[in-house]
Amino acid sequence: MFLKPGITIGWRLAVGGGMAPSFCGGDNGSNAYSVTEGVLNNGCFVDALNLVPHVFLLFITFPILFIGWGSQSSKVQIHHNTWLHFPGHNLRWILTFSLLFVHVCELAEGIVSNNMMDTNHLHLFMPAFMGFVAATTSVVYYHNIETSNFPKLLLVLFIYWVLAFITKSIKLWKFTEHEIGPQHLRFCITALLVVLYGLLMAVEVNVIRVRKYVFFSNPQKVKPPEDLQDLGVRFLQPFVNLLSKATYWWMNPLIMGAHKRPIELKKIGKLPIAMRALTNYLRLKDAYEDQRTVENPDRAPSIWRSLYRAFGRPILLSSTFRYLADLLGFAGPLCISGIVKYLNKEGGVAPIERTKDSYFGVYFMSSSDLLQNTSVLAVLLFLALVLQRTFLQASYYVTIETGINLRGALLAMIYNKILRLSTSNMSMGEMTLGQINNLVAIETNQLMWFLFLCPNLWAMPVQIVMGVILLYYLLGCSALVGAAVIVLLAPVQYLIATKLADTQKSSLEHSTDRLKKTSEILKGMKLLKLYAWENIFCDSVEATRGKELTSLKTFAFYTSMSIFMNAAIPIAAVLATFVTHHFLDENGPRPSEAFAALALFHILVTPLFLLSTVVRFAVKALVSVQKLGEFLQSDEIGDDCWRNGDMPVSFEPGKKHAGMTKAINRKQPLRYQMDNYEQPTRRQMRPTETEDVAVKVSNGCFTWGSNLSTLSDINIRIPTGQLTMIVGQVGCGKSSLLLAMLGEMQTIEGRVYWSNKNRNSVAYAAQKSWLLNATLEENITFGSPFNKQRYKAVIDACSLQPDIDLLPFGDQTEIGERGINLSGGQRQRICVARALYQNTNIVFLDDPFSALDIHLSDHLMQDGILKFLQDDKRTVALVTHKLQYLIHADWIIAMKDGSVLREGTLKDIQTHDVELYDHWKTLMNRQDQELEKDIQQDSQTTLERKTLRRAFYSREAKNQMDDEDEEEEEEEEDDDNLSTTTNRRSKIPWRVCWCYLSSGGFFMVFLMVSCKLLKHSVIVAIDYWLAIWTSSKTNQTTAAGGGLNVTGLTSSGNATTPTAPPGAAEAEDDSFYLPVFIVLCAAGITLCLITSLTVEFLGLSAATNLHHNLLNKIIHAPIRFFDITPLGQILNRFSADTNIIDQHIPPTLESLTRSTLLCLSAIGVISSITPAFLIALVPLGVAFYFIQKYFRVASKDLQDLDDSTQLPLLCHFSETVEGLTTIRAFRQEARFKQRMLELTDTNNTAYLFLSAANRWLEVRTDYLGAVIVLTAAGASIWSLHYGLPSGGQVGLGLTYALTVTNYLNWVVRNLADLEVQMAAVKKVNSFLSTESENYDGSMDTSQVPDNWPQHGEIKIQDLCVRYDPMLKPVLKHVNAYVEPGQKVGICGRTGSGKSSLSLAFFNMVDIFEGRIVIDGIDICQLPLQTLRSRLSIILQDPVLFSGSIRFNLDPARTCSDDRLWEALEIAQLKNMVKALPGGLGS
Repeated sequence: MFLKPGITIGWRLAVGGGMAPSFCGGDNGSNAYSVTEGVLNNGCFVDALNLVPHVFLLFITFPILFIGWGSQSSKVQIHHNTWLHFPGHNLRWILTFSLLFVHVCELAEGIVSNNMMDTNHLHLFMPAFMGFVAATTSVVYYHNIETSNFPKLLLVLFIYWVLAFITKSIKLWKFTEHEIGPQHLRFCITALLVVLYGLLMAVEVNVIRVRKYVFFSNPQKVKPPEDLQDLGVRFLQPFVNLLSKATYWWMNPLIMGAHKRPIELKKIGKLPIAMRALTNYLRLKDAYEDQRTVENPDRAPSIWRSLYRAFGRPILLSSTFRYLADLLGFAGPLCISGIVKYLNKEGGVAPIERTKDSYFGVYFMSSSDLLQNTSVLAVLLFLALVLQRTFLQASYYVTIETGINLRGALLAMIYNKILRLSTSNMSMGEMTLGQINNLVAIETNQLMWFLFLCPNLWAMPVQIVMGVILLYYLLGCSALVGAAVIVLLAPVQYLIATKLADTQKSSLEHSTDRLKKTSEILKGMKLLKLYAWENIFCDSVEATRGKELTSLKTFAFYTSMSIFMNAAIPIAAVLATFVTHHFLDENGPRPSEAFAALALFHILVTPLFLLSTVVRFAVKALVSVQKLGEFLQSDEIGDDCWRNGDMPVSFEPGKKHAGMTKAINRKQPLRYQMDNYEQPTRRQMRPTETEDVAVKVSNGCFTWGSNLSTLSDINIRIPTGQLTMIVGQVGCGKSSLLLAMLGEMQTIEGRVYWSNKNRNSVAYAAQKSWLLNATLEENITFGSPFNKQRYKAVIDACSLQPDIDLLPFGDQTEIGERGINLSGGQRQRICVARALYQNTNIVFLDDPFSALDIHLSDHLMQDGILKFLQDDKRTVALVTHKLQYLIHADWIIAMKDGSVLREGTLKDIQTHDVELYDHWKTLMNRQDQELEKDIQQDSQTTLERKTLRRAFYSREAKNQMDDEDEEEEEEEEDDDNLSTTTNRRSKIPWRVCWCYLSSGGFFMVFLMVSCKLLKHSVIVAIDYWLAIWTSSKTNQTTAAGGGLNVTGLTSSGNATTPTAPPGAAEAEDDSFYLPVFIVLCAAGITLCLITSLTVEFLGLSAATNLHHNLLNKIIHAPIRFFDITPLGQILNRFSADTNIIDQHIPPTLESLTRSTLLCLSAIGVISSITPAFLIALVPLGVAFYFIQKYFRVASKDLQDLDDSTQLPLLCHFSETVEGLTTIRAFRQEARFKQRMLELTDTNNTAYLFLSAANRWLEVRTDYLGAVIVLTAAGASIWSLHYGLPSGGQVGLGLTYALTVTNYLNWVVRNLADLEVQMAAVKKVNSFLSTESENYDGSMDTSQVPDNWPQHGEIKIQDLCVRYDPMLKPVLKHVNAYVEPGQKVGICGRTGSGKSSLSLAFFNMVDIFEGRIVIDGIDICQLPLQTLRSRLSIILQDPVLFSGSIRFNLDPARTCSDDRLWEALEIAQLKNMVKALPGGLGS
């Protein structure tokens, strides 16, 4: 650099002596205040001129912001529907952020330049500082104007941009005049500012042009977006400003509010229109159908191409964000390298004399000069980290949102296909319910996850290549050795990942087998206890569990290998690199290079570790797309002439609905466009029927999909307004005939004719009853308007009132799969009630009496069909086997072997087919006799109601006990105010965690903790040793080379600076450093292996013990426990909860401990190197505490919402598939699709909020991490003035600070996950406190005679029995004496205690007073196993276990085959069993 001759003009401010001289500087010999060359040629004046626009803006906007907006701003925050974005909104924010960054650079350049001068020159940095304040104010001011929609005030900003543009342009013009060019940093900054101010001015002009708020006579009136007019939309990410989008600031009220009150569905509201399932379905449908061409309409469209067309744009945006984030990620290692390098220079060597490049008395620096300042590098590192993390989280969010949109679209597409699916596909087994459920639950999620990971596919190779290039730049060839170690071990990781997937499959098979056995045991628990077989079946489950544990051990091993590889690869790479470097170059790497390389290795490991996951998901996605394609191409139901009311959403193939998606987006948002969904027209009043025939089939030949026809030569008619009965033997095609008329069968030839008024007016009750997961009332009304009088008439006709009275909430009780279990007869009557209630012309009833006893059948026939339907003149087609009702038929269709045998009235058949009539008469007489028998005994319905009553009686007692427990808990705690609720919700369940760890064994816990601590200590020691080693090498090199090499070349491999040959002391040092480094690395790798194994096997040990204890507790629990605890709840402990304990808690625990210890060790290292860092640690710690506290509570609530909204969606799919014929017959496709869209959107809303909450956390922890890095760098620079740390130690501290950024959010995420997962342990523990039956008794087994009871003398003395100490006695003071060999009958009314007395003999109930003595021994003193194995009972309900006949008869294998055959002969089963291929073994 040089001083230009001839330019000696001092820049002097023309304001006299009033201004402080330091503004323009007071260097000796300078004429800073001279204006002899002209005012604009005085640089200080031009800089002062640049202050004017900033002062103007602050002067004008501050009063408006702080006075005028006082009251209004609060309203803006409450009513978000006033949010509007002016044109160029996002561009303005991006330009303003760029402007702020350039101002920071200008400020840094000014301060550094000022430091090079003899006196202070405020004009070098004061305008930059004021510009920064003004730019910040401009964006705050703009945001307030935008939210209040008052654009006229934007004129202030327009004037500011114009003034700033002019003043900066003058400055740039003066620079070019004096030959100051791009080689000077200040020139580049000024040019950039001119461009930015010009662009912002253009944005402002564009707002004026579009909104016409000024200079135009008619300003444009604008409404907020439709979404924001609907206050139900709470997901505001698409509508907030760019800063709020980047930081998820809009989530603050929700996350902080969760601390006071749990987040409910109502709180998260609805999705914006663009994210709803219907919108995305239409987009995907368009892309799919557009591929069908007129030339080749049958060509299967490509799903991949459809996905790209529909969702390609956001994926490209996400990938752009990802690339930017990855590139910024490399700024970290480079800045560390620079800081360590120039710190050494500043601290160890005297400042180098620079030839100052001065113009007009002030210093002009180049970019490289600025980047040699450590403080500037520290700030740049901070800004790069903030930007990198912001871009990374933006990338994650965009992919997740797109993935959720894709899943919603796919679910709608699959559902639409299900509603058109050919019935023959289902009946012929080509498409099963399981396959469809897999498509919905697994394949769509696989595609969604693939989309989440998609940007990694093309971002990771770039990241790896960039990392390797930078490593080579830093360390030369030796870096390639380290990179090779990482790359070569990547396939091993992929292999482990593949093995993990295979092992998981095998453990799933064993788990399914174990669950099947457990479920059988629980269902047959009463039998097992009465026969004393519990231990036999318990051993059987334990054996299956043993196989499952073997798989889980393999799974744990591969998981620990995966964790080990992830932790050990960086150590191995560092070891290989520095050992190679030592042999290639004796001078060794400097600290700046060594720690930059260390940071780069950490960056490189992540993409290679992820690569195996991404490849695995890509393979799964390919399989999923193939399955989805096959499903979408499967056969559909025929387009019958009467089936013309299909949903508008299921567009005809190839038909393009231009602009439909846009219309969906904005025109009619509030009702999902469901007005378009044509509901079947229902008749309001019944006109007199003029047509004689409602339905007619001519020359019909129908099939279920095979070549053979199921129905042939069908010529029938269903007369209008009359009762038609279809009769025939089982399997002759009666149900098929109804379904053929409904269009469910494939027509080979012939045709079904419907009269015009009837085609959309059919009610249908299927033979196999089908219920919705809804209330009983909703099941009956089935989408029709509620009419109280009609509803009551239907309930009475179907005899449902006594059953409704038994239900806990009457007809508002939820029934179906997830609700109350009803018997077959009750389910069938509800289905018939549904058909009766519908206001349709035609009613098809398919064998409605099959599950009903004779009383109910008769009542339904008389009151329901003959009275309710016939009085209403409705056309009824009734399939039945009850021939006694034929006398009521107006028309009869008799069927045989898939064709019509006879058609006509009963009189016609009596006249023309006497043989058939006589046959019917015989069958009628037989049915009449059965009726008489049935009247004499308890009917089936009475038993069903009795069972239902018992179930609810047990549940009520259980609920009562639970309520009392809750009350006790509440009393124990403080007053249940807001603070205690808050504390309880944010408290980590330490007790449950300890319970889990203690289940794993204290030795394993000790081993895990000690190994973890030792491992992290060794890892710190490795890095610390590297710092000492590299620092010592640098010191030697400096001493040998006279200090010249400190500023030398970056790549030590290419170093050309002369150095002294290594002396004996150096060789000694190296011989000392290298072996210790190798030993430490080897110890670190070994400890990584041991640690990963101990954590996984601790988890396995805990899982083994918890399951074993749970099984034993449940098996040995009293029978009362099974009466009051729902079976599903017990099964959940063995299925979902055991699965979480087996497979999810160990990796979460490992990840949590690893990330926590990494963060703690990093903070420890930084604090030991620069103790000043501890001062900043306190506020950072407080901030972190509150972030994690708020997040954990909100995350748990949102996770629960996601789980609870997923189940109804999956159930809706399965219930649709099961009731497909009913839904189509009722023409209810539109309503069901609407319901599916609502359920999908609800689940997607919960998932989106959960994802946004995760981003909220990660952005905050990432920014905290960036502040930690900045603080660590600042503390290092500050401490160096006091000679505290060496260059190597600074590098070590900064490298560790960088790792904190990565691991802080994992600490919180894993903590939140572990909290959710520990709920499984808590639930299992709650069952472990269940009291077992007293199996021991007061007598020893040896005291009981082997042949007891020999005689069978029974004395019942003053016996009082109850089911539970909380309940009333069921037997009071019963006395009886039974002599040996007597046969005694116990009789009494329902509920009189017959069953209770028989259970008392087996000590199954609480005998609290009196006793039963059998052959001189009080049964209460006997061990339970002995008592129950010596008595025998036949239960009312038959129970069979999966296994051979021999196993079912004799699980203990104590009987000979002869004895078993004898028992079968008595039961009249011998011949039947002998006929089976395996005999007793079958």
